[in-house]
Amino acid sequence: MQASRKVRSLQLGIVVTSILGLFGCATNFDRTPGDPLEPLNRAVFSFNDRVDTYVARPVAVGYTKITPNPIRTAIRNFFSNIGDVGNFSNDVLQLKGTDATEDLMRFAFNSTFGIGGLIDWATPAGLPKHNQDFGLTLGHYGVPSGFYLVLPLFGPSSLRDSTGWIFSYFTTPTSYLPAEASVPLFGVNFIGARADLLGATDVLSQAALDKYTFVRDAYMQRRRYLLNSGTAPPNYVDADVEPTEVSDTSQPRTVGVTPDSRSGRTQLSGASTPSGDAVTK
Repeated sequence: MQASRKVRSLQLGIVVTSILGLFGCATNFDRTPGDPLEPLNRAVFSFNDRVDTYVARPVAVGYTKITPNPIRTAIRNFFSNIGDVGNFSNDVLQLKGTDATEDLMRFAFNSTFGIGGLIDWATPAGLPKHNQDFGLTLGHYGVPSGFYLVLPLFGPSSLRDSTGWIFSYFTTPTSYLPAEASVPLFGVNFIGARADLLGATDVLSQAALDKYTFVRDAYMQRRRYLLNSGTAPPNYVDADVEPTEVSDTSQPRTVGVTPDSRSGRTQLSGASTPSGDAVTK
């Protein structure tokens, strides 16, 4: 009996020691300020990257091969036009009367004369697009971004910006459609957004020594840039569609990997995509 108790005590000691050892390894991880969840974030980032490599990217490549460029442009315009509803809502919450008026006019103009938004007449007509989201609205009123987060499938975000998905759901018209319509539309939007990022993510894979760090820094820089200047973020599109040279004029570094996931497009993980607000997930 005593021998059995000693064996059990020894086994328990080994288990406790192992747990404490693992905990010690986690707490000794060289975390970056502002990213206290880095070990967890890296695990989620790795998961997102694998999903992108084996699912999202191949589908996006096939989409670009079988879909003519004018059709892809029309699809991009359609979802961008839907995003103006959310932009208008956040403009109103931020008490930006001029921006709200312009985004409302954009939506009305393109929805009427652009065949439901398939054609963007508002931009050449001089109505600029004001990319906004609920995270920027909270930041406008002084809510700090909080620590950096990587959301499964959606990509880079922050504690503050992660709330934007809830608000975006209620300000996206397609959310109120039946599931048999809203789900396919979400899929088309997702694939189109990922196709637009093919060029940017290829550059990311070739240039970044540590993709996680590169995406995180680019995301946080971009969010600060949007919050401080209110300037529209760059559009990352496939090189064979509209190659765009991107640089962050307010920062010494080049920002080159974050899609605008909350202005009618789906944010992908850093390269993602997309959450400052992401290069999504």
